[in-house]
Amino acid sequence: MTATPLVLPESVDAVIALLAQRDYVCDRRLATALFLSLKLRRPLFLEGEPGVGKTELAKTLAEGLATRLIRLQCYEGLDVAQTAYEWNVARQMVEIRLAEAAHAVTDAADRERLAHDLYSRAMLIERPLLQALTQPRSPVLLIDELDRADEPFDAFLLEVLAENQITIPELGAVRAEAPPVTIITSNRTREIHDALKRRCLYHWVEFPDVERELDIVRRKAPGAPERLYRQVVEFVQRMRTLDLFKAPGVAETIDWVNALVALNTMQLDPATVSSTLGVLLKYQDDITRMGGGDTAKILDELRAKALPG
Repeated sequence: MTATPLVLPESVDAVIALLAQRDYVCDRRLATALFLSLKLRRPLFLEGEPGVGKTELAKTLAEGLATRLIRLQCYEGLDVAQTAYEWNVARQMVEIRLAEAAHAVTDAADRERLAHDLYSRAMLIERPLLQALTQPRSPVLLIDELDRADEPFDAFLLEVLAENQITIPELGAVRAEAPPVTIITSNRTREIHDALKRRCLYHWVEFPDVERELDIVRRKAPGAPERLYRQVVEFVQRMRTLDLFKAPGVAETIDWVNALVALNTMQLDPATVSSTLGVLLKYQDDITRMGGGDTAKILDELRAKALPG
């Protein structure tokens, strides 16, 4: 039975609507990049600060397209066995012993037939990249935080991205009949090889402006007073202009609103901000800096900016 092909959005506005239905608030530039990636069947390479929604975009897209999400989380030391495939050695050994016990290997032809069986598709253990190429219906393939992997891994991905296939020496090329929708993310802790970038469409994901971040936190962290939403977003936006080691992302903004709601907070004050900075900031030097006067300064700026009443 042939799997139903993906129904792709027919315009940039349709992409925005598809994501918004699942509470992902997407600006037009990012929606355009995603639409072109889908239309041209090219991988989309997303760079940006941590916490701006790169990974969440792939998850939301898979939900919107009603297809499987296959995620390859990158880290140092990745190899083919962890990312693409490996041979089922235990099963191969069992097959050899069964053949020996049955005296099924008596001449060169038997040995050749056994060797062929040992390296058949049935003996492969599929890892994420190969899984993405062998699905009956196009999945969303998320190659997450590619910058965490070693540089040689970039070269290994070239065949997957350019040809939608993986060459296995013992079998030959395994090519996708339903090519995946591929999204690659990077936090830019290292430069990704130019040859890989050339095979992708590229987009830098910015932090959202105030109004878009407000829309995001209202959707993702319901239950807060409107005044608190605006105070939180404007406070975080102001923090991002400071020389912090790691500025808070949108994910941290959402977490902070949820934390403040759990504390029954109606509006920001110095004591509450000080006691909850660990939700926003993950480095002690940044927390110390905010406790050294920056918190009070930002709150004063927000009070001065607020309209009377």
